[in-house]
Amino acid sequence: MDRGQNTGGLMSSAGLVRYFDSEDSRAIKMDPKTVIAFGALLGVLVQVLTFVA
Repeated sequence: MDRGQNTGGLMSSAGLVRYFDSEDSRAIKMDPKTVIAFGALLGVLVQVLTFVA
């Protein structure tokens, strides 16, 4: 393979890397543990409501 030839490996994901590296100062910041806990509680709530109904 020629040195100047682009294989498309890293360049194809360069836009995604730039997108995910940028942080918006106005964005909502949540702890990942809070998201997991909220999801677990929502799942339990759905199971309880399914059992009751």
